[in-house]
Amino acid sequence: MKTTESILRKESLSREDLIYILQTQDEDERQLLFARARRVAAKYVGRQVSLRGLIELSNICRKNCYYCGIRSGNNKSGRYLLNTREVLHAAEYAWKKGFGSVVIQSGERSDRTFTSSITELLREIKSLSNHELGITLSCGEQSEDIYREWYEAGAHRYLLRIETSSRSLYGKLHPRDEFHSFDKRVEALRTLQRLGYQTGTGVMIGLPFQHTGHLADDLIFMRDFNIDMVGMGPYIPHADTPLARRCADIPSDEERIDLSLKMIALMRIMMKDINMAASTAMNTLDPAGRIKAIASGANIFMPNITPPAQACNYMLYEGKPIFTDMAEASLAGLEENIAGMGMRVNYHLWGDSKHYHNRIENTKPEQ
Repeated sequence: MKTTESILRKESLSREDLIYILQTQDEDERQLLFARARRVAAKYVGRQVSLRGLIELSNICRKNCYYCGIRSGNNKSGRYLLNTREVLHAAEYAWKKGFGSVVIQSGERSDRTFTSSITELLREIKSLSNHELGITLSCGEQSEDIYREWYEAGAHRYLLRIETSSRSLYGKLHPRDEFHSFDKRVEALRTLQRLGYQTGTGVMIGLPFQHTGHLADDLIFMRDFNIDMVGMGPYIPHADTPLARRCADIPSDEERIDLSLKMIALMRIMMKDINMAASTAMNTLDPAGRIKAIASGANIFMPNITPPAQACNYMLYEGKPIFTDMAEASLAGLEENIAGMGMRVNYHLWGDSKHYHNRIENTKPEQ
């Protein structure tokens, strides 16, 4: 008889194994899964959590994805672009607080005005921090030349979420045009990896039209892509999007949190030394969601350091918490919760993906 315990004895998990674990509602089996993921994380990435100060640069986006609140077709969104001073102030805060790294996230634009401004921001952040701050970008699909330019200017990690590895489901989440191509998305990931970035992707969990087979395929896709970083969490509808009309077809809040935690745990077991973020979306459905994600195998925490006046406009989904994590009490509470799990918060370290360094080492040509 197949059980979670018998499945976790295997060296490699099949698609059927993954589906079984994603579907099980047995509490003992769930806790067995999470406990295994914690042990794997402790062994391969350590009992530690790395910080990434999240700077939401702009909600201006040329894409029109059916699930996203900042889609170009949403004329109710108050558009903004942080100025250089605001970005550098946030980066300096992260540096002085010892976060080690920042993430610059934005809507997708590829015009030269935007890409050049990112290049200059990278250089200025490196300069103000004496090259001590690590920088992750999450600014969508770009040309190889722009990715190279940003890499040479100081970005060394890039997150480009695939959202779903299913071509057919991808087609239901996006308009069918040149700006929303599944193949271009995958090719952009390959380009990032080839250029030397620590490359990250991720998926939404609990989408309309999605079943556990899709989620199992997502895990296999990320494993086979040999990804270095993963950021994934529950799908949360936004009222001003076409996909919100299908919200009756999504699992309950509790089910989406459960699936998300299982996905994190399974990803940790399958790819032992990658970096995985505890997403803000987890906290939208569960006030302890991010901490539960850490307890299920995640090892990256991203305090939001976007200026509060603009953070409220970066509404990818409905109900996103309108707050930032810059308060001393918030950081102290994080440390306390992490310590309660027998872990610690890393300060003054980039917290690079161990998987990335192992991958690069294993692909070096023999001398």
